[in-house]
Amino acid sequence: MIVGKPSIFAIESCIKTPYSRLGFRALGYFLIHIQGHRYGVQQPDATMLACSFDEVERRIKNRGMHTAPLFVQRSPSEIAETFRRLYYSDNLDDYGLENSNSVFFSKNIVWAPDGDSAFDDGSYVLQFDIADNVRLIAFKAVTDSLFDSNTLREVVLKADDFYTILEQWHEQFLTEWAALPKLLD
Repeated sequence: MIVGKPSIFAIESCIKTPYSRLGFRALGYFLIHIQGHRYGVQQPDATMLACSFDEVERRIKNRGMHTAPLFVQRSPSEIAETFRRLYYSDNLDDYGLENSNSVFFSKNIVWAPDGDSAFDDGSYVLQFDIADNVRLIAFKAVTDSLFDSNTLREVVLKADDFYTILEQWHEQFLTEWAALPKLLD
């Protein structure tokens, strides 16, 4: 199932095996498409979908709260580089990043990875709510500290459009999952 336009922004998922346990939901895959580039592992047994489902639900509930004024004017490459340095630099003071870590996580800027193996391909998706818009920046890591600039994508959407896609995917996934016979765990 794909909701949205992959050439701009879309969410894609596939249920291979549905489970009755809500902590699993289903075995399958969850992808985020931005500007024609796919982020996530596209294999039928890539991940249990509960984390991705729950994360979309949290993003809808926390609409407008994914804010980081410090990064509004920065380029996508600056943001990706800053984010990667937060994880792999011993001394953030050298980069003037000492306050950035709390911003990325306290404001839930990091959408992917979402806590499961859905994004084990090295994908990262960052979400910034900026007034009536949502800015998405996505990239794939190539080493512990670097990102692949060929995978760097950015899109700015109207917040209503972005959150409508999240809500539609959430509802369609739930409907699809509910209709399928489930394995007991």
